[in-house]
Amino acid sequence: MAEVEPLPIVRLRHWGRWVSAVVILALLVLLGIALGNAQIRWDSVPEFLWYRVMAVGLLNTVLLAVIAQGSAIVLGIVIALMRRSVNPVARWFAAGYIWLFRGLPVLLQILIWYNLALVFEFISIPLPFGGYLLHEQTNVLITAFTAALLGLALNESAYMAEIVRAGLNSVDSGQTEAAKSIGMTPGATLRRVVLPQAMRVIIPPTGNDFINMLKGTSMASVIGVTELIHAANNISSNNLLVMETLLAAAVWYMVVVTVAGVGQHYLERAFDSEDRARGPFSRAAKALRTAPLVRSERV
Repeated sequence: MAEVEPLPIVRLRHWGRWVSAVVILALLVLLGIALGNAQIRWDSVPEFLWYRVMAVGLLNTVLLAVIAQGSAIVLGIVIALMRRSVNPVARWFAAGYIWLFRGLPVLLQILIWYNLALVFEFISIPLPFGGYLLHEQTNVLITAFTAALLGLALNESAYMAEIVRAGLNSVDSGQTEAAKSIGMTPGATLRRVVLPQAMRVIIPPTGNDFINMLKGTSMASVIGVTELIHAANNISSNNLLVMETLLAAAVWYMVVVTVAGVGQHYLERAFDSEDRARGPFSRAAKALRTAPLVRSERV
């Protein structure tokens, strides 16, 4: 039996793979040659990684990202629940909150908080029968770090509210009805039935947002917060090795982003199993909802 020759289109695909691989390898070789000939003191980059100011910048970057993301998650859950509320005032407030803080650029929000003392000299919380619970100068309460934290957290909370709302909407309404049928309260239903299932939808975009948050902390350098970019600028202002210090900051960014990516991977794996994500109470609720009806026999 004669062999069937491959179609021309199959041969073209085969050669296309080899051509693309050769082009990619050639580009990588050219990039390596260019970096090797660049006027960069590569031996100085590892030294700058361990400068004290760079360590302080790394610590502030991680602290700012973790605190801002944690605050944004808490606020986002509250705003998402308000968005789903039967109360129209709560729904409109949540919609306005998302519209405002998602619409303004993060850098603009950071600058507004940092310059709040220009319009409010004091921040006061009065008590009903006289006196103040809080009465302090604005520029004392809102430092550069606090202004960056407020700008990043409030902006991210608007995105988190939409992420959480999408996750809650992804859970079948029959799960809530089944939980009610076995006497679970709304709070317990949300905590033990809805949220564990919604986490599979919530975690991937939240992990991506946290990685963006780690990189977004670089905007705090505009108001003088000593994060990685500001630390690199401080070092280069003394030795004029701008590219070397920026590359050192880039190395630390890649380290923290890689660690965050690994953590996101394991979190997604933990919630990947449907049974593990649902929990025992939700599985019981599903069993009640999907159990076949028992027909009584005629006597």
